[in-house]
Amino acid sequence: MTGVDKVQEVEQLLEKIRPALKEHHGELRLVEVKDDVVYLSFEGGCSTCPVVDISLKNLVDTVIKGNLKWVKKVEITQQKYNISQFA
Repeated sequence: MTGVDKVQEVEQLLEKIRPALKEHHGELRLVEVKDDVVYLSFEGGCSTCPVVDISLKNLVDTVIKGNLKWVKKVEITQQKYNISQFA
């Protein structure tokens, strides 16, 4: 399976997850697939949601690894608030 095939598989799976996120003005973007690791980024409303760290990351990890057996790991990044900006 080529890298392009893997990206297409991940994107197809993400299309099933995205509608629920879009209801909350959020998005899940595929950053990269490298060495059978999927790198994703929560964006929009999801980037500042406190539930992302626990619930959504676990759910997305389970869905992707449960459906794509070649995936070794799912890394999800999230933009955090810089608390020093408020000091």
